[in-house]
Amino acid sequence: MAVTATAMPALAQDQLEYVALGDSAAAGPLIPNQDINLLCLRSDNNYPAIAAKSLGARLTDVSCSGATTSDLTSRRFGILAPQLDALSASTDLVTVTIGANDSGLFTHALSCINLLPEPVGFSCADRLTAGGKDTIGESVDAWAPKFGAALDEVRRRAPNARVLVTGYGTYVRPNGCFPVQPVWSRDANYLQGIMNKISSKAREHANARGMRFVDFAAVTIGHDICAAPKDRYLEGLVPTHIAAPLHPNAQGMAAFAKAVVAASQSRND
Repeated sequence: MAVTATAMPALAQDQLEYVALGDSAAAGPLIPNQDINLLCLRSDNNYPAIAAKSLGARLTDVSCSGATTSDLTSRRFGILAPQLDALSASTDLVTVTIGANDSGLFTHALSCINLLPEPVGFSCADRLTAGGKDTIGESVDAWAPKFGAALDEVRRRAPNARVLVTGYGTYVRPNGCFPVQPVWSRDANYLQGIMNKISSKAREHANARGMRFVDFAAVTIGHDICAAPKDRYLEGLVPTHIAAPLHPNAQGMAAFAKAVVAASQSRND
């Protein structure tokens, strides 16, 4: 059942309790300032932190770089508590950004680098779709029901919360921008297509549960890794700002936070 904005407590009476779940797209690896516990490479200028300040919320940020959906319910590195342990009946707002690591997308993206134009090199799209199969696409299909089950557990543990499920950004524009980013056009289209598929599955499962989907892909159009460095929300293979390669930078996190705040306050559920 959807939770409306009117069910959230007034900030003047009771501070909003906000829990952020997710992977590096939420944690913000290398963006200053990093948590002294370096296991998760989490920034205090990531989108959860910025959104919490805007909302006047008390934030519990358990996002962790490299996290997969299983880390929501299992111990990461055998040490860190399951992320969902941060939830309770008193939680008012939850954000969830996860899924890309389940398919190994970022690892596969590194195999798509080609310093020379076609045909000198190998297409990762050709390799990953050889024999009529789609290696990463099939892994996304296998992940989707697990993600849905995780959202059910979020709702069980935080029954009174508004839950915002985010997608991932538009990392690269159609056909890429070789050689600015050393990925061939067809490989750029393949990789972004997989990212879009992950976001589409996340949207589908969020909508089915009355949870709001926050479209980070729309936020980053024109601010992808092909944009001028001053306009980038997402860093390329060689970062131009202090942030991890192929991850949001501080400017991107601020834009994501604005979208999250707007969604948290929307009454259109």
